[in-house]
Amino acid sequence: MKFVKREIGYFIYGLIFWLPIGIAFVIGLYIFGDLENLGRGFLAFFLPERFVYPGLGIGFWFILFYATGLIAQGTIIGNSLWGIPLFGAIFRKGGKTVTIDNLLNLSPCLCLRSETCICYAFILWEEKVRPGNESADFDLIDIYQPHPPALVTGRVFSVRKGTIIKLGNKSGDIINILLYGLKRPEELKYLPWEGETEEEFKERVKHFGLDIEPSPLLQSALDKIERTRRLL
Repeated sequence: MKFVKREIGYFIYGLIFWLPIGIAFVIGLYIFGDLENLGRGFLAFFLPERFVYPGLGIGFWFILFYATGLIAQGTIIGNSLWGIPLFGAIFRKGGKTVTIDNLLNLSPCLCLRSETCICYAFILWEEKVRPGNESADFDLIDIYQPHPPALVTGRVFSVRKGTIIKLGNKSGDIINILLYGLKRPEELKYLPWEGETEEEFKERVKHFGLDIEPSPLLQSALDKIERTRRLL
């Protein structure tokens, strides 16, 4: 009986593996066939039917899409299209778009979203706060929080600097955690902000519910801050 259940289990696993691939293949063939028929039907208005060979329909759509993209990106037309919400991002010429390469070059961090929720994010830049003519007693940090599994789509938050802990891990380590923890680093490496003393850092960390033992990386960062303070 166990043998039969095991063999049936193999069959079910194989079915689960191939079912979405088969569905995607069938849908692809259906769309491919419709595009081919539509393209050939359009070409038949301009060419004798005997010259409309199989495959020209798809070729027509390929040339049309390529030419449209070239015109939109290479001419002034694209400048008027990029203002359209969502759709217009495709035609944007200026600014930056978040990519995996961008994430790999950003500093990862932990963000205190609430008293009981700590999330992973990436630091974009620091914002100086100046109410009127005086500087505020806090700074804001703009962070990017991905929405797995699509890491290049997410939200940007502006949060108080004190509610963030910088991480000394590679960005790739945090990306692996965000991908449902399939691969995890051996440890998270917490870092203080520049100019923050060991006492200030430990006091701030208490709000995260973390008990941080000084690691070599953390101790090195704190020692560097202390040496800088003495020189000033």
